[in-house]
Amino acid sequence: MIGFIARRLVNYVFLSAIATMLGYVLVSATLKPGARFLGKNPPVPQASIDAALDKMGVNPDVPILERLWHWLTELVTTGSLGISTRGTQVTADIFERAGTSLRLLIIGTILGAVIGVALGVWGAVRQYKVSDQTITYASFAILATPVFVLGILLMIGATSFNQAVGTNVINFTGEYTAGLQGGFWTQLGDRLIHLLLPTITLTVGAVATYSRYQRSAMLDVMSADYIRTARSKGRRRGSAIVRHGVRVALIPMSTFFAYSFGLILVGATVTENVFSWHGMGEYLLTSVSNADINAATGTILFTAILVLIAGTLSDVIYAALDPRVRV
Repeated sequence: MIGFIARRLVNYVFLSAIATMLGYVLVSATLKPGARFLGKNPPVPQASIDAALDKMGVNPDVPILERLWHWLTELVTTGSLGISTRGTQVTADIFERAGTSLRLLIIGTILGAVIGVALGVWGAVRQYKVSDQTITYASFAILATPVFVLGILLMIGATSFNQAVGTNVINFTGEYTAGLQGGFWTQLGDRLIHLLLPTITLTVGAVATYSRYQRSAMLDVMSADYIRTARSKGRRRGSAIVRHGVRVALIPMSTFFAYSFGLILVGATVTENVFSWHGMGEYLLTSVSNADINAATGTILFTAILVLIAGTLSDVIYAALDPRVRV
């Protein structure tokens, strides 16, 4: 098992490095960081522009591959991801914002996967029943709804609830209430309340996706020979499905988990902006709008690392479910 995980981890590290380097080349060829100096009155001298771009290591007069080599050298030797257009260290910015995004991603991913798999199994076992049809229609409706619309609908519902009870029970703007006085538990409760709606937004979308895939996987498994064999040995239908069917049906879901993690990151980007969370999603959009090459590349590296972790976890789950891949 350890050897298998080590091989997969090395493979994912290699792929993450390639993705990051290609991302740097792409954003360097697309974004124009010098454009923010144009149109100033009085005009900014070209020497000053070049000096600012050289300081960030993004001067377009320098070949892209040379800039990429310099960026990689700084990353390996000093751990620096460069300087942003705001003059701050990109590494420090990412460390400051990563916790904000991870709170949403980890909770939303776990809840979405667990609830989605459970609903998918339930729908397959009760195929074409009212409960299955309800889950199916609700899932398709959610999948057809943009993430920001889900967030806005939840905000409208929370506002109506607050008005009905006559006080702000559910706060949803930002990560916490500015200027709130109180001890640890007061602060913790306030942050959990602010976390509620963004987490629901991500979880609902993940549940809809996972439930559809899990239902299809379960339907394939339920008609397998080993399920009928278990039934013929006297095992009840529910017991045979849970003991033999669910485990096999979870195998393709473990692979889907790694690939769907990138989609969850996209949803988190939109969710953070809807609810005014200052996380990596907002950082990505800001870096692109400001033509900030170093910040955009740092965000790509952050995303690659998260997908690496998700892929490794997926392989561990796969190996636990199917002993044949441990060889």
